[in-house]
Amino acid sequence: MSKDTAKQRDPLKSIYHDSIVDNPGHFKQLINHNTGLLCIDLQYLDAVEGYGVFREPEKSGVPKEGRDYYFNRLKEFVLPNVRRLQEAFRSCQLEVMHTRIQALTQDGRDRSPGHKRLDLLAAPGSKEAEFVEAVAPFGDEVVVNKTASGVFSSTNFHFVLNNMGVNALFVCGVYTNECVETTVRAASDLGYFVSMIDDACATVTPQLHEASIATLKDRYARVVSTEEALQDIARFTGVEPSSSI
Repeated sequence: MSKDTAKQRDPLKSIYHDSIVDNPGHFKQLINHNTGLLCIDLQYLDAVEGYGVFREPEKSGVPKEGRDYYFNRLKEFVLPNVRRLQEAFRSCQLEVMHTRIQALTQDGRDRSPGHKRLDLLAAPGSKEAEFVEAVAPFGDEVVVNKTASGVFSSTNFHFVLNNMGVNALFVCGVYTNECVETTVRAASDLGYFVSMIDDACATVTPQLHEASIATLKDRYARVVSTEEALQDIARFTGVEPSSSI
């Protein structure tokens, strides 16, 4: 495909690339330690076989091929990469933050209308509300509970980040095309410098994952790999990530 054809397909690519991807603000926030890692919905409700929406796999709405792909990607790529990112951020004393789907009440009467329609409930203290152990919060890391796709639209997370001086986010988690994409878009709109970690996100088909990446890349976020993110962290904080994993 020629350069002229590419420009016709995406005439604003260069403008967005300069302002979003190549913006030096991404790295300035790392240098100033104003960057945080946001881990989205890595919990038993939607990221562990046999629990939550996958308690009865055939009723999940996800065919076996999709389930096999999703859980294999979680096991082989996403969870190990999220763990590496968490360890790197912790080594540099950068914030590691977590969102999860969890209602305020046992019967979920406080849930968003969308989650009620989906019959999606993780009650306080339930197994579904627990984080996957390998990437669970450590110490007093910030945990934000939500009952909607986007953490910014349904919680006080923007207020919390402002209080902590966090101006940039590295984002990972599930599902790529739902809660992750919604959060990335909102964060960009609110002025955060957003880096989305491609191989630390997953959804139930590769096509849905790639569609979200194509939409967000060079528009709402810098899309990078785990290795690229770790290199950025080492380069701009001056602290080599821990190799304890």
